[in-house]
Amino acid sequence: MAGFSADWLALREPADHAARSIAVTRAALDALPRSGEIRILDLAAGTGSNLRYLLNAGSQGPRPAFLLVDHDPALLAQVPPAPGVETRCLDLATLDDRTIFEGRALVTASALLDLVSEGWLRALADRCAEAGAAVLFALSYDGRIECSPEDPGDRAVVTLVNLHQRIDKGFGPALGPDATGWAERCFATLGYRITRDRSDWVLTPASVELQRQLIDGWAQAATEIAPAQAAIVDAWRIRRLAHVHANRSQIIVGHEDFAGLKGPRHI
Repeated sequence: MAGFSADWLALREPADHAARSIAVTRAALDALPRSGEIRILDLAAGTGSNLRYLLNAGSQGPRPAFLLVDHDPALLAQVPPAPGVETRCLDLATLDDRTIFEGRALVTASALLDLVSEGWLRALADRCAEAGAAVLFALSYDGRIECSPEDPGDRAVVTLVNLHQRIDKGFGPALGPDATGWAERCFATLGYRITRDRSDWVLTPASVELQRQLIDGWAQAATEIAPAQAAIVDAWRIRRLAHVHANRSQIIVGHEDFAGLKGPRHI
């Protein structure tokens, strides 16, 4: 399974929270029960960024109980202890453990769907439908990268990055930029009402370290896909980093948020 460091997750969290669609979040949260116990399952939860966002977004109902699941115990260990928050270390490469879905009003994840395969996503949709759970999946990469100032190598590198997005990340061949479209089809087939919206990262020149790490990561991914173009990609990386260090770089990274509601709205 693909892994991410705690430092990287902390670096991206402000951009993640700023990008998320309020409309999609509200569609999911407003569908939750107004009374009784509300149980939420957060998949690939990392250090709890999605939990923090959802608690801040809030609702007028009772505070939900969260189960945060991730394969990395070191990341889960950094989730601050809080009433109603449980963590569980579990390999999500398969979804054989159906018990984590039982009684859940909402199943959610952030920056996950673009890493998974069609088969995994279909299995997830089945598990959520069996539980009667609403779903909220945020920040799925959609293949759009726009850099300013433009560079002649941008288009070629983005093409290679998007090819890399489709290789197996531990869940089978990844859906990459097609993830949200596949999610809509999978969940709509099972009777879900769908809400989608863009949730782009808009990175200004002030986001120096995040931009730097993105550019380095994209160059590495492009080189893995096309080793023969390593020198060309590295020259692109150097030019792009020069813009970052000169405080003139702006980058948009395209994402989508997705919510699905099962059956009639809760009263």
